[in-house]
Amino acid sequence: MVGKLKHTLRGLTTSPYCCINSISTVDFRIDTTDGVPIYIQIVEQIKRSVALDRLKPEEGLPSVRQLALDLTINPNTVARAYLELEHQGVIYKRQGQGTFVSSQAVEASRRQRHKIVSALFEKALIEAVNSGMTATEIDEVYQQLIHRYRLETR
Repeated sequence: MVGKLKHTLRGLTTSPYCCINSISTVDFRIDTTDGVPIYIQIVEQIKRSVALDRLKPEEGLPSVRQLALDLTINPNTVARAYLELEHQGVIYKRQGQGTFVSSQAVEASRRQRHKIVSALFEKALIEAVNSGMTATEIDEVYQQLIHRYRLETR
């Protein structure tokens, strides 16, 4: 089932593309005002979806034509994004069957997920230090959060 929602918010045109199947939901959001080329936005969003386990190895992606139609963009833009992802080893094409997430993308996604979480932790740590918290206080907060989310060492 493929659904499309299009709306405009103060100059931000978002055309989320939702590909809903039995495995996952992928949501593409295109911002035409931020200066980032659309094909790069697609590349980054697919890589992020793989990193966050929303897209799994061997899962199919929409065809170039279908994604372009749903996002109301030029098919060449989607083709360029898919080509870039293919060069990076994130996806691959099967002749006559479509485009799929590569099993090699799993390790790359782990690195990407680690990078994302590390950046968030670093931001939080900088904020804590700038707020005058001590290492002990920061550790207490961290331990409380670990306990809250039951992430104790397994």
